[in-house]
Amino acid sequence: MEKVSIIIPFYNCAYVGEAIQSALNQTYPNIEIIVVNDGSIKHKERVTPYLQSITYIEKQNGGTASALNAGISRATGTYFCWLSSDDSFEPDKVEKQVAFMKETGASISYSSYVLMDHKSTVITGPLGVHFPNRVLFYRKIKMNCPINGCTVMIKMSIFRKVGLFDETLPFTHDYDLWLRIVQHYDFYFLNQPLVRYRVHDEMGTKKNATAIRKEILDVRRRHIRNINRKIIEEIKGIRR
Repeated sequence: MEKVSIIIPFYNCAYVGEAIQSALNQTYPNIEIIVVNDGSIKHKERVTPYLQSITYIEKQNGGTASALNAGISRATGTYFCWLSSDDSFEPDKVEKQVAFMKETGASISYSSYVLMDHKSTVITGPLGVHFPNRVLFYRKIKMNCPINGCTVMIKMSIFRKVGLFDETLPFTHDYDLWLRIVQHYDFYFLNQPLVRYRVHDEMGTKKNATAIRKEILDVRRRHIRNINRKIIEEIKGIRR
């Protein structure tokens, strides 16, 4: 049974204990949980009760990408999962996703998810976009990111092919990585809500919306030529 590495970047987040507990609650038995404290000065005490059950790394603040990369460098699993410190996994997230990837032969997959509020109350039904063919997926992802990063499971071997998260990107390191991966691998979609994504006033997507929009444009410019090439290749393959 392959090991799954769950990496939880943590920076001054009051919800980190709930995130760790959701990782510990996984029904899949062969996991490791790596919590990376990215220079936090608040809420460190919420990690303390779990220190005997996790791998804990402390580092200077460098952003989420640097924390994820620090976790990946210590990981020993076959598969990588990312859990934000304010989100939660459903208990069977890892078990279902590993089975799905084995069944489909996927190297990377993502799933649907639900939103929850600051009290951990689920406030939506399942969200997530399934694309009926690769052309539509390529066209969507070249414009913006349709993937919730915490729903993703990746074979660690992919990082050796395309590299790690870009630490120069404070907000769109995930989008940049997906655009690099999609040039070599197909994304598979598991249409089950396996993650609870928290919406709250302190979330970075709200506080940094303007900077995120600018960074998306920069990342798109980096990769749009290669993604357009993938679209053309796929259309030619369909017409044959």
